[in-house]
Amino acid sequence: MEKVILKVETRDDTGKAVAKKLRKEGLIPAVVYRGGKDAMNLKLPSGDMEKVLHTKAGENVIITLKVSGAKATKDKTVVVKEIQRDPVKDSILHVDFNEISLTEMIKVNVPLAAKGEAPGVKNDGGTLEHVIWELQVECLPTDIPEKVDVDVSNMNIGDSVLVKNLMVPEGVKVLNDPELIALIVKPPKVEVPKEEVEAEGAAEPELIRKKKEEGEPEEGAKEASPKEAKKEEKKEEKK
Repeated sequence: MEKVILKVETRDDTGKAVAKKLRKEGLIPAVVYRGGKDAMNLKLPSGDMEKVLHTKAGENVIITLKVSGAKATKDKTVVVKEIQRDPVKDSILHVDFNEISLTEMIKVNVPLAAKGEAPGVKNDGGTLEHVIWELQVECLPTDIPEKVDVDVSNMNIGDSVLVKNLMVPEGVKVLNDPELIALIVKPPKVEVPKEEVEAEGAAEPELIRKKKEEGEPEEGAKEASPKEAKKEEKKEEKK
């Protein structure tokens, strides 16, 4: 697993106004959490954080925080817990870190990637569907895989790969339901020709007309109740 160093600074002030001011200065407000210990408030350059996230490990990168400032402590080893982004600009608004120990197991989500080309897609026009895009795994921080590859080069129409069939590195435990489908090759969609659809629509009024001529009740028409039927009979007798 890739490791990076990130220089951060402690901060005392919190709140929306403070966060807004920091962002104008090109800084990101951040918090480090560690079990039952008090959280630490930080600020860090937004450009540096974006660089950290563009490694092969993505958000699963292991970060060593070099802390400076009034309440500076020793270096902290962390992973990203949550990132809040602007819905329009996609810029980072806030980051939560989890402090970790390199000797303790942690739970993270790892991308699931298809490797190769499925014959069911290439030759038969099927579609390879990802039912699961990420796996939840448990392992030591140093054993976090960048991704889990799935070989699809032998998959035909209708073939699927279950979670229990996935190959993961030694020391990595998959936490998802083992019976869940991870990937499946679905058959091509069959489109009904426009002419057939129009012909079917035109046939319906013709069928209704024939039923009327033959005296058959139309679909959805209510049948007369026994009382109403008797009334009609009496009317006919009087005539």
